Amino acid sequence: METLSKVGSDWQDLLRIAQGYPLVIERVRIPAKGIAVEGEYALPELARLGLEDQVFIAAFLRSHGSIKEMEQVFGVSYPTIKARLNRIAGQLEFVETNPSPSRADVLERLKKGEITAAEAVRALEAMK
Repeated sequence: METLSKVGSDWQDLLRIAQGYPLVIERVRIPAKGIAVEGEYALPELARLGLEDQVFIAAFLRSHGSIKEMEQVFGVSYPTIKARLNRIAGQLEFVETNPSPSRADVLERLKKGEITAAEAVRALEAMK
């Protein structure tokens, strides 16, 4: 098993060693607090991206989402930038920003008086 010998090694080193395989964090230490926690923890989604994709996303954020600026930085066309963003987005799970209401949501709105009984019936029937 290969281990990192220097303290505070970069994510880049870990990603290079992992060669695309998933990483699992088993120990986290907060020296200033004298705390160490052991267990099995998955990395956040963005940390699971490959190094090149992380650099690309960081550049995209620095450019405030300007594809025109990304074209200049990376020396590629608009379609190439869009294709890469779409490929990276396909690797990430997104939170539904406008989820369909559940039965419980409809009943809660009815209980609060936000909707009428007729509106609640229509909403519940639309869920079938």
